[in-house]
Amino acid sequence: MDRRQRTRPGETAAAVAAVVGLGMGCVAGCSYSGAAAEDARGWSDPVGTLRRAADLLRATGSSKAGTSMEMATGGTRVTIRGEGVYDYRRQLGRLTVRLPQDPAGAAEHRPITELLAPGALYMKNRGAGVPADKWVRVETATLADGNLVTGGATDPYAAAELLRGTRTADFVGRAEVGGTAVRHFRGVADLAAAARFASAGNREALAAAAKGFATARVPFDAYLDDQGRVRKLQQHFSFVNGERKATVAVASTTLLYGFGTPVDVRLPHEKDIYAGRIAENQPDQPDRSEKPPGNRLEN
Repeated sequence: MDRRQRTRPGETAAAVAAVVGLGMGCVAGCSYSGAAAEDARGWSDPVGTLRRAADLLRATGSSKAGTSMEMATGGTRVTIRGEGVYDYRRQLGRLTVRLPQDPAGAAEHRPITELLAPGALYMKNRGAGVPADKWVRVETATLADGNLVTGGATDPYAAAELLRGTRTADFVGRAEVGGTAVRHFRGVADLAAAARFASAGNREALAAAAKGFATARVPFDAYLDDQGRVRKLQQHFSFVNGERKATVAVASTTLLYGFGTPVDVRLPHEKDIYAGRIAENQPDQPDRSEKPPGNRLEN
């Protein structure tokens, strides 16, 4: 008698289904583990990840910063560059801003030292009739652009807080910034929404920008490292020039690196702040017809 166990066709199909099911379960488990690792950092939710970016910078403490601001209207492009350091917990920063050379080929302008503080911008070597040893103080909430453009450099923390108003965002892919692996996201933020969720130091300034720009929508490209920290942030603003009624496009780029760098920013005493009138079009300042709303850097 043949004692070998015979399997009916129906039983074979059931066994195969069980094995396939087990294999699929393993594949699903492996995929879930990868997804869980991504979710631990929140990468699967680009909007949420970007809205939390400013909090991560604050937790990091400080960094070095590089800035670039390009203004374009008609066929004219002007680029202003800066570099310095920023303390995210105290919301204090120092930048050295370099203005471009005049089209006529005049000598380069003296770098402007800018101190960034909650609700205020301090500028030294401002020119335009300001004594060399004095600072100019500007209340950022009084500027139609909230100092996202006026100083020739976007405050790094204000730029990150603008991401709190992210409406839509997509993961573009992996990239590299300054030798660091990053994730590239592209989206649109809303200035009014960002103002509602911003810190007390930036709330009024962002609210002013929401009203002062041609549109409250700000397209952006954000590059975050594996810790979720902003490494590079490109934001696009637009405003209508009050004199010519022409729309001026502004592209602001912020680079953050050297996290943990010691930052020592001391705000000037009241006696060191210039209280007089700022003259127009002094020789050591560029004379450009297209100015951001409320712009006091280029007057």
